[in-house]
Amino acid sequence: MTEQTHETGLASEGTHAEDTPHRRATDDPSRADYWRERILAKLVYQVGKDPEHAEPHDWYVATALAVRDRIVDHWIPATRATYAKPVKRVYYLSLEFLIGRQLRDTAYNLGYVDAVAAALEGLGTDFETVRNLEPDAALGNGGLGRLAACFIETMASLGIAGYGYGIRYDHGLFRQALPDGMQRELPEDWLAYGSPWEFRRPEARYDIGFGGSVAASHDAHHLGAREWKPAETVLAIAYDNPVVGWRGRYVSTLRLWSARSKDPISLEDFNRGDHVGALADRAKAEAISKVLYPSDSTDAGQELRLRQEYFFTSASLQDMIRRHTVNEGYSVYDLPDHVSVQLNDTHPAIAVPELMRLLVDVYEVPWADAWDITRNTLSYTNHTLLPEALETWPVPLMERLLPRHMQIIYLINAFELDRVRDEFGDDGALLSEISLIGEDHGRSVRMGNLAFIGSHRINGVSALHTDLVRETVFSGLNKVHPGRIVNKTNGITFRRWLFQANPGLTSLIREAIGDAFLDDHEALSALTPFADDPAFREKIAAVRRQNKVALAGLVKQRVGLTLDPDALFDVHIKRIHEYKRQLLNILDAVALYDAIRSNPMHDWRPRVKIFAGKAAASYATAKLIIKLSCDVAKMINSDPTVRGFLKIVFLENYNVSLAETLIPATDLSEQISTAGMEASGTGNMKFGLNGALTIGTLDGANVEMRDHVGEDNIYIFGMTAEQVAERRSQGLDMQETIHASRHLSEALDQIATGVFSPDQPDRYSELVNTLTHHDYFMVTADFEAYRAMQVHVGNEWKDKDTWWRKSVLNTARMGWFSADRAIREYADGIWHAKPVDRD
Repeated sequence: MTEQTHETGLASEGTHAEDTPHRRATDDPSRADYWRERILAKLVYQVGKDPEHAEPHDWYVATALAVRDRIVDHWIPATRATYAKPVKRVYYLSLEFLIGRQLRDTAYNLGYVDAVAAALEGLGTDFETVRNLEPDAALGNGGLGRLAACFIETMASLGIAGYGYGIRYDHGLFRQALPDGMQRELPEDWLAYGSPWEFRRPEARYDIGFGGSVAASHDAHHLGAREWKPAETVLAIAYDNPVVGWRGRYVSTLRLWSARSKDPISLEDFNRGDHVGALADRAKAEAISKVLYPSDSTDAGQELRLRQEYFFTSASLQDMIRRHTVNEGYSVYDLPDHVSVQLNDTHPAIAVPELMRLLVDVYEVPWADAWDITRNTLSYTNHTLLPEALETWPVPLMERLLPRHMQIIYLINAFELDRVRDEFGDDGALLSEISLIGEDHGRSVRMGNLAFIGSHRINGVSALHTDLVRETVFSGLNKVHPGRIVNKTNGITFRRWLFQANPGLTSLIREAIGDAFLDDHEALSALTPFADDPAFREKIAAVRRQNKVALAGLVKQRVGLTLDPDALFDVHIKRIHEYKRQLLNILDAVALYDAIRSNPMHDWRPRVKIFAGKAAASYATAKLIIKLSCDVAKMINSDPTVRGFLKIVFLENYNVSLAETLIPATDLSEQISTAGMEASGTGNMKFGLNGALTIGTLDGANVEMRDHVGEDNIYIFGMTAEQVAERRSQGLDMQETIHASRHLSEALDQIATGVFSPDQPDRYSELVNTLTHHDYFMVTADFEAYRAMQVHVGNEWKDKDTWWRKSVLNTARMGWFSADRAIREYADGIWHAKPVDRD
C-alpha cells in the first residue's frame, strides 16, 4: 500500500485531484443547493434515515459527513504535494489535544459556513442547533491540550507538513458534576455515537511491549544491540482526524492511538467457565486508552500513566520511522534532515530512550550515531516550573515495565555525567542536579532532565517563564548546555477564538479596517485609531452586550440564576489549582459582599463573578476550593440585602464550547496566578483579543501582554516573581499580614467559623489554617494589592469612555499573540521546516 493510501485510505498515487470523490466541474460548494443535495444523500445512504423521520442528531451526522467529504478533497492533494516536493515533516507529540467541536471550525476554515447554514435552513433545521449536538472531544484538560490543538490547526494554516500524535481516549477527561457544590467525576462519553470526523486505519498498527527481559549475545559490546523480549504486547491502532487549515490551504493529520489486546478473548479460559477472566487481558490492554489522566495516587494508577505515555510515544515513533524509511525511502541516518519531533511537556519524554532503542536494537545504528540522530531530531517544550509537574518515575517501576529503556537511561546518564565531570570538574552538587536519576524519597527517573539531555532545543513558553527555566528547574543543565534553552511565547488561533467565537466583533473590525487582519493578524493594529472614535466604541459595547445576553441565557438555563447583562462580567476560568489563586478571587468576593452590606448608600455597580474549571480527581484542596466557591455563591445570591450588586456563578463541566461563549462575553479577565508559577497562559490572550481587560500579576505571558497593550490598558497588581521568592525566604507564616488587613481577617474569620457552611462549620478551618501559617502561594500577601486594584477596576467601569477605549486597544494590540507567529518561530528556530508548495 502506498503512503497516500495509508494516510487517507482514499486515493492512490496514480489519481489526480480532480478524480477524487464528489468533484465534478459543475460542483459549486458556495451554493446552498450543493450542500442540501449532499446532506440529504448522507442522511439517506450513510445514516439510513428518511428525512421525514430524522432526529436532530441524524442531521448533525449527515452534515458532518458531507463536510468531511470536502475535507478529503483538500486532504488528498495536500498529501500528494508533500510527496511531490518533499519538505521536513513536523511531529507534535502530546498526551492532550483539546480540539473541541469540529463542525463549525472545519466549515469556517473551508469557507462554507454560510452555504451549509442556508442548506440546513432549507431542510427545516438550523446550523446552531445541529452544531451544538456535537460533543466536545474530551482529549485534554486545559491550556496544554488547547495549545496543541491550536498548533496543529496553525501548522495546516501555514502549510507546514504537521502531524499530531496522541491517544484516542474512550472517555477522556471526566465530566464534572457539582451536586451540592462538591465536584463529582463522571465518565465523558464523547464517543457514544462514534465520531464522523475520524478515519480508522486498521493497517496502521504497532506492537507495544511491556515488561519481560533483555538479552544479548555473550560477546556483545555494552553499547551494542539488545533483544528485548516483552512479557506483554499491546496493539496500537491508528485513527486519523484531518485538521483543516485556514482557507483550506493544507490539511494536517491528528493521528490518535487506541489500545487493543492482541487476542480479544482467551477461549481456553472461556470454555473452562471463566467468562470474566477470559476478558482480563483485553481489559488490561484497553485500559491504556480508556481515560485521560487516571489518578496516580495509587501504584496501579501510576503504572497506568506510564503505560499510557510509553504506548502513544512508541507507536508514534514507530509510525514516523516507517513513513520515513519505507514510504519515503530515506535512511534512518537522515532522520534529522527530514523529521522534527516536538515533545509537548514531559509526557512523551520516554521518546528519548525509545528512539535510541529503535535505532540501536532494531536498525543496528552504532550508539554514538544513534545519540546524535536522537538529539538532533527531538526538541522539548517545558510548560511548568512546578516540581510535581516535572514527572518522575520510580526506578523499580521503570525497570519492571520498561527494562530495556532503563538500561538505556543508565547509559545516557553515565556518559552525560562523565562528560560534565571532565569539563566542569568533580562538582558533586552540579552532578547531582543534572543527573537523570533522583535520589530524593527513593530513586526515580527525572523525565524533565531526560527530555532536556535528549533534545537539541528546549523552549519555554513566555519570556519570563524561559528566564525562570534557565535560573531554576534547569539551572545546572543550562550551565552545561548553554544556549540550548530558547523562548517561544505561546499563541492562539484567531480563526477559532475571534472569527468564529465572536462574529459580531469580527464584523465590526472588518467594517472598520478591511479584511487584511484575517490573514495577517498583526494588521489588527490598524484598529488603534478607532479607540478614540465614540461611535465605534458604542458599537463595540453593543456587541459585548449581545454576547453577555447570550451568556446570561446559558447561565439561566444551567443554574437558574438571572444575570444583568449591564453588570461587570468578571470571569475566572482555569483549571482549579492553588497557584492559579481562585481563593484570592473568592476572598475578594467575600470582602466585597461585606462592603455592600455595610455601605448600602455607596454608588455600587453590579458585578458578576463567574468561575469555571475542573479539579484533578485526587486534588482534595482544589475540590474544596470549588465547594467554597459554591457555598459563597449560594449565600450571596440569596441575600436580599445585596440587592443584585454582586452575584457569583460556578459553571460546571468547563470545556472548549463553554469557553467560546464565556470569553466573548467577558469584561474583566482574571489572570492572577502567583508570580513566577504560570508558564504562559493562553486564556489571557483569548480574553484580550476579544476586548476584555485583564487584572493580573506579572506572570507568564501577562508580562508580554502588558508590553504590547500598554501599562495603562491592563490592571497589574501584586508581587513580582523575585519578590515572591524573597517573601518565601522569610517564611510562610502570614499572621501579621492577615492581622494588618481588616477586610482579609474578617473574610477569613467568616470562612473559618462556618458562616458560609452552616451545615458543617469546620469545613474550611484547615484551608484557612494553611493560608494563615503556610501560605506558599501568597494569597494573603497579595490580597490588599488585589482588592485595591479591584476597587480601581470598579471605578473605571463607571467611566464608559475610558473602559471601551481600553477594550478597543486590547483587541488592536493582540496581533502578536497569534499562533501563526508562534509556529513561524518554531519552524524557523527549532524545526527548520518550510511550508509545502501547493503550486
